[in-house]
Amino acid sequence: MNTEKRYIKPAKATNSFNNFVQWLTKRGVSVVGSRVLMVRGRKTGEIREVPVNLLPFEGGRYLVAPRGETQWVRNLRVAGKGQLRVGKRVEGFTYRELADDEKPVLLRAYLKRWKFEVGVFFDGVDAKAPEEKLREIAAGYPIFELMPA
Repeated sequence: MNTEKRYIKPAKATNSFNNFVQWLTKRGVSVVGSRVLMVRGRKTGEIREVPVNLLPFEGGRYLVAPRGETQWVRNLRVAGKGQLRVGKRVEGFTYRELADDEKPVLLRAYLKRWKFEVGVFFDGVDAKAPEEKLREIAAGYPIFELMPA
């Protein structure tokens, strides 16, 4: 059994795109729901920033990690809280990490909204995938339900 956590490291081109989205978002231009996630680094204690897609779903708000166990995921788990920014508006949050059996409906909603951007990280799985397939991949995609701090 493979116990290694799933993580897809961003390519240089992706970093350039993310930097551009982050630049726009910091200036108040949300690109299809983008936010800048600010979270304290687990090793340095310094604030780290990364663009993320905020998923509104059935009255809740969620962060999905399409690349898996990313640095922001690891930092958020240690910090226990973070902030989201669009322009000058910054809001603090805490979270609840979802169990794998809660994820399929959110993975489907996330793929419906952002497949054009993140589909490559889902190995051919899309919003039309059967429930069983979404359950099968759920462990590789951390999802956090956000709550006001």
